Amino acid sequence: MADYKSRRNTQSQQDVQALEQVQTQSLSAQQVIAVRLTEMSLDALHQRIENECLENPWLEHKPDEDTDDYASEGIGGEENESRSPEENVNDMLGDYRSEEDVPDYLLRAANGSNRPENIEYGDTLSFYDQLKAQVGEYDLSEHEQGVMEYLIGSLDNDGLLKKSLEQLVDEVEIYQGITTDSKELERLLHILWQFDPAGVGARSLQECLLIQIHRLKGNPWQAQMKAVMQDSYDDFIHKRWDRIRRRMKLSEAQAERLQREIMKLNPRPGNALGEKVGQGSPQVTPDYIVETDSYGNISMSLNETGVPTLIISPDAVEKLKGYEMQKGTLSQAAQEDLHFTRNYVEHGQMFINALAMRRESMIRTMRAIIRLQRPFFLEGDESLLRPMKLKDISEISGVSISVVSRVCNSKYVQTNFGTFPLKWFFSHTSHQADGDEVSSRKVMATLRTLVENEDRRAPLSDEQLTQMLRQQGFNIARRTVAKYREQLGLPVARMRKQ
Repeated sequence: MADYKSRRNTQSQQDVQALEQVQTQSLSAQQVIAVRLTEMSLDALHQRIENECLENPWLEHKPDEDTDDYASEGIGGEENESRSPEENVNDMLGDYRSEEDVPDYLLRAANGSNRPENIEYGDTLSFYDQLKAQVGEYDLSEHEQGVMEYLIGSLDNDGLLKKSLEQLVDEVEIYQGITTDSKELERLLHILWQFDPAGVGARSLQECLLIQIHRLKGNPWQAQMKAVMQDSYDDFIHKRWDRIRRRMKLSEAQAERLQREIMKLNPRPGNALGEKVGQGSPQVTPDYIVETDSYGNISMSLNETGVPTLIISPDAVEKLKGYEMQKGTLSQAAQEDLHFTRNYVEHGQMFINALAMRRESMIRTMRAIIRLQRPFFLEGDESLLRPMKLKDISEISGVSISVVSRVCNSKYVQTNFGTFPLKWFFSHTSHQADGDEVSSRKVMATLRTLVENEDRRAPLSDEQLTQMLRQQGFNIARRTVAKYREQLGLPVARMRKQ
């Protein structure tokens, strides 16, 4: 009897260990799927859900569904989600007793091979997409591709890069979780200069034109055009062609021909690709709707238009119950059908739970952003945005930094004041004279006001702007003022003079 009890206890322990192993694998796979769903746009999510329903015979839309959205303040509906996705998975795994029962798709998902399908949005590609499509033409590592794509996403409407490489080093790490440095960015930027149209990625108009001139192999005026850009650029932008002609010892006819050749260059290469940065595909579909009323109440809901609620088919549940009642007497065909049904039911439940995890992560992330940036959502004043990092949102929301990064790098919110990408709400920190932190956006807004109100006959130098900002309490260096001025698209003082 003692031996029997010992063998029975040993077998029970083995069963528990096997169950725990399967559950651990399942949760890992579910988290992988949830992360990938989180990265998807609303359109891509629709397509992924439909694909799952087509591939899984036991996954279907809930009939007569009535989906409620979550609100950011006084959130309703939480009591309806008392069970966690992990608990639901544990229920579905209750009958597994050996590693051989683990479905193949779990192993594929854990290894990262269940990649979401690419979604076609029609013949019209955005500026970003057309440039991104060229990345694969170069031998870049996965890390380099991530940095390159962020570089492309940082271009302005003209296709130029107005941000400094130092700023981009910080942004890539904040938004993408990728560590890089200025040296690597400089190298990848030179690769970007090889993309079409010529001139994209340039940091100034001068650099943009020089990149285009460099590609004019065989053009008899290439050397003279390069000389104008390098040695007479100030005269060129002020249209002092007489001075250029005398300096280069050209005849009037030669100067006119040289001018015509230069005029063929495109100062805004981004326009050559049609749609501009930020416009993306035909229109941006917001992932969140945030509304503010006149009483200062803020409400938030997920845009779940067309997203169905999924359930496991009741027929599958009944089938599994029937097989459970016939344990030990099943034929070979019935056992195979049982295994087949279990696999698809578990896969479907895991996908349902992953959707719930995606929803919860997105809601928590947006709640935290509203909490930190409440003044902006009430007033719409950009200068009211406070310094905010991914870590801040992660700590408030309880969502991991990597997931917060994926949410904030790919989602949009519609507000009373316009539609914004979530990453727009993040900014670097400056300090006031009293030591308090202040958003760089507030400094930039103040800088913009100073320039707008300056005497155009005697525009303010960067040093003067620095002193005026310090008088207003912003503890800021002159080089930072110059960087912010460039980001605002404001030329240097001598170029602003009228």
